[in-house]
Amino acid sequence: MSVTNKIIARRSQLSQSSRFVADWVIENAAKAAYMTSQELAQEAQVSQSTIVKFTQKIGFKGYSEFKLALSEEIGRKQAISATPLHSGIFADDPLAVIAQKLIKAKTEAMIQTTNALSFDACNQAAQWLNEARTVQIVGIGGSALTAKDLGYKLLKLGITALTEQDSHVQIAVARTLTEKDVQIAISFSGERKEIIVAAEAAKEQGAKVIALSSPNISSANKSKLRRIADITFYTIADEVENRSSAIASRCAQNVITDLLFIYLVQLRDESARQMISDISSDIRQIL
Repeated sequence: MSVTNKIIARRSQLSQSSRFVADWVIENAAKAAYMTSQELAQEAQVSQSTIVKFTQKIGFKGYSEFKLALSEEIGRKQAISATPLHSGIFADDPLAVIAQKLIKAKTEAMIQTTNALSFDACNQAAQWLNEARTVQIVGIGGSALTAKDLGYKLLKLGITALTEQDSHVQIAVARTLTEKDVQIAISFSGERKEIIVAAEAAKEQGAKVIALSSPNISSANKSKLRRIADITFYTIADEVENRSSAIASRCAQNVITDLLFIYLVQLRDESARQMISDISSDIRQIL
């Protein structure tokens, strides 16, 4: 329990003079952490002996132990507030600033990912997906959300898409794929063990593997997933800082999956128009 929480929890058990000390410390914890007992007594307008009794009443041996615990608590809070929660967002940022920073981080991830696209790779991947008997999409954690979203989209187009989230099931399904099937493996790091095993299993069965992964600076230092995949789409986002969730990387992943979906819609619409045209031509020849 933190020092301030101890004070709040035991405030009702304190004498009136000790309550003055408790209230002052709660309101001025950062300042109190660096005061002598005499200075604190003067600020709270109590005797120095009251300060010692106050610290003992809330569970410390004396003022020195209390002051050390309080200064450590203040230090931890300052470290947390100075650490970005997500892409430059800090604990003390107002909501309006958080909104702007979040939009900036997501926009940058989408722009950089789009700029790194190979449209030849998009065309090839869409062709494989369009012709696939089955499409398996694998992802763990945040990437599983991207996998599930793409799976729903493919199902709308009549493409059989399997998006099991359990890693053991993903690997088992991968072992049932054939050369007529496609696996989409999503891992920002490209090193997630469960995804690597599933991708290897799919590759061994002859299935084509499409990866969504972050790029490496050195082409000689490719991630394991990139080495396995037939096609890799780079998802570029700043995920090196401590953060609450991989928000930017999911935006980067969604840029790729949404683009493939829209391209598949075009392909299937064009195929439908061509089929109608062929049928009409056959009817005219008969007539």
